[in-house]
Formats: sequence, C-alpha cells, structure tokens
Amino acid sequence: MQTKAYAAAAARAPLGPITIDRRDPGSKDVAIEILYCGVCHSDLHTARGEWPGILYPCVPGHEIIGRVTAVGKDVTKFKPGDVAGVGCMVDSCRTCDPCQHDLEQYCAGPHSFTGTYNGAAKGGLPNTLGGYSKQIVVEDHFVLRIQHKEEDLAAAAPLLCAGITTWSPLKHWNVGPGKKVGVVGIGGLGHMGVKLAHALGAHVVAFTTSDSKRQAALDLGADEVVVSKNADEMAAHAGTFDFILNTVAASHDLDAFTKLLKLDGTLTLVGVPEHPHPSPSAGVLIFGRKAIAGSLIGGIAETQEMLDFCAEHGITSDVEMIAMKDIDHAYDRMLKSDVKYRFVIDMATLD
Repeated sequence: MQTKAYAAAAARAPLGPITIDRRDPGSKDVAIEILYCGVCHSDLHTARGEWPGILYPCVPGHEIIGRVTAVGKDVTKFKPGDVAGVGCMVDSCRTCDPCQHDLEQYCAGPHSFTGTYNGAAKGGLPNTLGGYSKQIVVEDHFVLRIQHKEEDLAAAAPLLCAGITTWSPLKHWNVGPGKKVGVVGIGGLGHMGVKLAHALGAHVVAFTTSDSKRQAALDLGADEVVVSKNADEMAAHAGTFDFILNTVAASHDLDAFTKLLKLDGTLTLVGVPEHPHPSPSAGVLIFGRKAIAGSLIGGIAETQEMLDFCAEHGITSDVEMIAMKDIDHAYDRMLKSDVKYRFVIDMATLD
C-alpha cells in the first residue's frame, strides 16, 4: 500500500514530501496510523549521510506513536483503535542467545537487529522507512502498548528512544533507593535520565557545563546540580557515586567522572562521540575497581516495562511540537542544543 512520507533524497539534501510503499499486513503484522514521531539525533546523522551505508530515499523516525488500523489474523495483543508505539527496532533474528533473553538490541544474528529506518526491509522493499510518514506496518512482536493519556501521547513519543536508552542502563545497574546516581548532560537523553532515576528513588546529581541550566535540572527532579567545569564542585563529590550515566555525545575527558565513582562504581556511556574520547586513566580504574561500560537502547520487553512505568508515574519527555515541513530547521536547532528537550512532529501536518 502507498502512503505519504517525508524523506531525504540524498545526503545533505533537504527533506521533502514523497509517496512510499508499505507492505500489506501479514498474519502477524500491525498496521498503524502515525500520530506523532519524535526527532532523534540519529535521524539527523542518517538523513544527512553522516554515517556510512545510508540508503536513499531515507525516511527517518523511530519514536513513533499512532493508532492501530488493522491487524493480521494471528495478532492477539492489539486490535484496531488501540494506541501503539514503535521504537528503534522492527525485527531481529529471534533465535540467537540475546534475542532468546529479550535483548534484541544485541541481536547476534547475521544482520543484527533491523532498524526502523535504513534497515533490511521485508516484502521486497529495498530498506526500512521510518516514522516521518502517515502509516507503518510492523510485526506485532516489535509493537508496544501505550497507556499514557490521550493528551500526553505526543510527549510520550520520545520514550521509544530517549526513554529506553536511559532506562535500560539504570535498571541494569540496579539504580534505586540508597544509590547516588549522576547524569551527565541535560539534553534529550539526559533530561529523561534525571526523571527516571528520580522516579526510581535514587539520589540524583545532574552534571552540566552551564550554570544557567542549574534550575532546569532541579525542576526535572535532580537533588543536586554540579557544573562540571567547576573544579571545586567536582572535587566535593570525589569517590561518592554508585553509578554515573553519561549521555554526552561529544568527545571529552572521562577521568573527570571516573574519579567521582566509589569502589565498584560504574560510568556508563550511551552517547557515541564523533571523535573518540581521550584514553581514560587506567590507574583511576584499577585503584577503585571501577568500570567504564556502554549501553544500547533496550529490548522489547524492557521497553514495555519502561512505558508502563512511565504511564503509571505520569512521566513524559519535555517536548516542542513542530510541523513536518519544519524538520530541517529543527535539525539545525538540534545541533545548537536549541530545544528543551525533544522535538516531536505532529504527523497531521504531513497532509
């Protein structure tokens, strides 16, 4: 079936309207009319050809919330009219060890997981096309239940990427009451990290390079705010953190944060810098049995857990709604960190 979408025709080309083909729903498929789609830095990097292997036309978007319009005969979890979400994945091998343990994001199959855009498509199509469109068809295993209130649906869209990217490491490293947790960077990812760590009951310290963001971080739920450029403020927290979540996607000195970890503490990275971080000091790690780790989005079961938790606790992303035609301007603003904290496209504007 054909549907309207917005696509980049080539690297560095502005995005524009296009008509695309979606496969007809199969027996396990869910067809969704997209209501809202969040805007992720990955969308920008992909659309503008800043990563290798991009296929064009490229329709970005992997923070999707919409309404189910049809389901295949073997689908039992969804029915037409339900509100549903689609995140960063639309398929995986389903047979490897990570997939068998609900860790589809680490799929060890021949092609890893299938991304919601720029992945290997089913039905003879050349590549997957994402949420900057009116319709999408996804196998039911990779469709999420959305239980937020109708008025919160747009602000819930970024949970499908920014939310799970921060939730997964917080849960894996057992963040909760009695834990002192740092969140580095107060942007699209970081502001969700602060909200979720606070809701999980941890003592949350937000790190920012700008004193002007201090009150904003406190408003998000941080118990304390540290300006990382202030040596005295940093030194006051040396050796006191159980866990630090680093959301910054720019190359920087990791030693500044590993020094703040207590014995057996972990610094986890969720941002991929354009250039490698300077090599961390081995001594800082060795003499405190500290760790630097990484984390990638989350599996489907874990994503559902996060969505249910957020619905129960009234947690959404802080968003600015935009029209589809304004996406390139939004990308330019994103590069300047000129958004608090996530853009969401109202897909009704695609008409």
